[in-house]
Amino acid sequence: MPPTLHLIRHAQGYHNLTTANHSIHDPLLTPYGRQQCTHLQEIFPYAPDVDLIVASPLKRTIYTALYSLEKIIASKDLTIIALPEIQETSDLPCDTGSDVAELKHEFEGKKIDYSLVKEDWNSKKGKWAPTTKEIEERCKTARKWLMERKEEHIVVVTHGGVLHYLTEDWSGFEGFMGESKEFLNNKNVSVLTQHQEPDGPTLNSAPTSLSPRKPLQHHSERLKNPAHAAAVQRSRLPKPSNVTSNTLPPWIGRRLATSTTHKLRHHRCRRVRYNRPRYEKTSG
Repeated sequence: MPPTLHLIRHAQGYHNLTTANHSIHDPLLTPYGRQQCTHLQEIFPYAPDVDLIVASPLKRTIYTALYSLEKIIASKDLTIIALPEIQETSDLPCDTGSDVAELKHEFEGKKIDYSLVKEDWNSKKGKWAPTTKEIEERCKTARKWLMERKEEHIVVVTHGGVLHYLTEDWSGFEGFMGESKEFLNNKNVSVLTQHQEPDGPTLNSAPTSLSPRKPLQHHSERLKNPAHAAAVQRSRLPKPSNVTSNTLPPWIGRRLATSTTHKLRHHRCRRVRYNRPRYEKTSG
C-alpha cells in the first residue's frame, strides 16, 4: 500500500515580502513565517501519524519542517531527509540553494540527512536546470521515490512552484498546462499551503543565517597568526618620500622621467604626452 503524503508549502520567507528581495540568496523565514509554523503545529491533525519528514534542501523549507513539526521530531526522534528533486523551479538567487557545507553549518546539531544532496544540486544546470522538461523529470523521480517508501505517513515540505509539477495541478499557475491530476486526486495525498502576508522586514534587514558565527577577532588576536603578523610588518616598512628618474618604471614615460621631485603615486593615472620631433625645412 502506498504511503499517505502530506504536502506542505514553506512559510513566509524574506523573498515573499517584495520582488526586490528575490536577489537574496537562499533566504530565511521572516518572524511572521515562524508564527505560521507555530500555528501549523497547533492545527496539523495528522502529526501523531507522521513516520517520515522530507524537505527541499533550501533553508526556508528545512526551517519550516523544524518549526512546524518540532514536537513530532522530538517525540519520535525523526530525521529530516533533504530531497534535492523538490527544490524550487527557478534559478533566481532566492530559489537557489546553498552548498552542502553551508547547510551543515546552518543546521548544526539538527538531525538532517544530506546523503541525497550532491555537490552540484544547486548549480541549476543539467538535470537541475530550471526548464520544464528537467523539472518534470525531477518531480517524476521524487514521486517514484516517495511512493516506494515503506513509511505510512510522510510529510513533504517544499515550494509553491514545484508543488504544481509534483501534483500536476495547474490551477493558479499561468503558462503551463498539466496532462492529468491523478497524483493530486489520490486519496493518500493532502496539500497544505500557508498564506503569505506582505508583512515584516525588507531587503536591508533580512538576515542571512540563524546559525551563530565566529565573533570578529581583535587586532591583537589576529597578530598571533604568523601570516597576518608578517603582512602587518611588511606594511610598516619605510617608504621613500621622493622618486628619482633612476627608480621610475619604464611605463611612466620620457617626460615624467625628467622629473626628480614628483611622487610616483601622483602620476599613476596621468596621461603622458610625448613630444613629437619637429623637422625644419631646408632650402636647396
